[in-house]
Amino acid sequence: MADVLIRELDSVVVERLKNRAKSNGRSLQGELKHILEQAARIDVVDLRLQREHIRSVLAGRTFSDSTELLRQDRER
Repeated sequence: MADVLIRELDSVVVERLKNRAKSNGRSLQGELKHILEQAARIDVVDLRLQREHIRSVLAGRTFSDSTELLRQDRER
């Protein structure tokens, strides 16, 4: 496995990452590893292709306005 060093990270960012790690029951290093692994799994090209597929499937369709339904639900 490779090691990565990040220099000059803002102290506020580090503190937020420490808090996030603590709330997830991980060390700071474990949390950073988790974040990077998750980010590496996302393939932007695949996401764009999926988005375009969904847009093409839904193209030309009209959808009802759900404003009234939301209003009724909130008034319950």
